[in-house]
Amino acid sequence: MDLIRILIAILLPPLGVFLQVGIGKHFWINILLTILGYIPGIVHAVWVIAKK
Repeated sequence: MDLIRILIAILLPPLGVFLQVGIGKHFWINILLTILGYIPGIVHAVWVIAKK
């Protein structure tokens, strides 16, 4: 299941984080990072998914 979440995180980083942790601190941080730059959003999303 984590592989699917990582693939989703590469395509839509906030969705990958939402599926892992729901709407919370990491979700909003990821939205901000994705707006500032797509790559930082991906890195953060993969980190959140891999951390659990």
